[in-house]
Amino acid sequence: MSLYVGNLSYDVTRDDLERVFAEYGDVKRVSLPTDRETGRPRGFAFVDMAAETQEDTIIESLDGAEWMGREMRVNKARPRDDSRSSAGAGGNGGNYRRTGF
Repeated sequence: MSLYVGNLSYDVTRDDLERVFAEYGDVKRVSLPTDRETGRPRGFAFVDMAAETQEDTIIESLDGAEWMGREMRVNKARPRDDSRSSAGAGGNGGNYRRTGF
């Protein structure tokens, strides 16, 4: 099971997230995307738990909870939409429309 965790402090670390979510069960993985230019966390993360049965309890307990000065958002992660990554397929990369010359 994968959870989306949003509205995080930019000071949060993977270890911080693992500690909080470990209170609810075994944490399989924590993904904390960072900004390419600054290397700073982007304010959201994905947390994979070992058992799906914990999902509702975690969401109920942590969604809206204040942590590190921010009101955390926790919900089920939606599957990745691959259609966005293939939008440039067909040679007009980035989905830009070619105009007449």
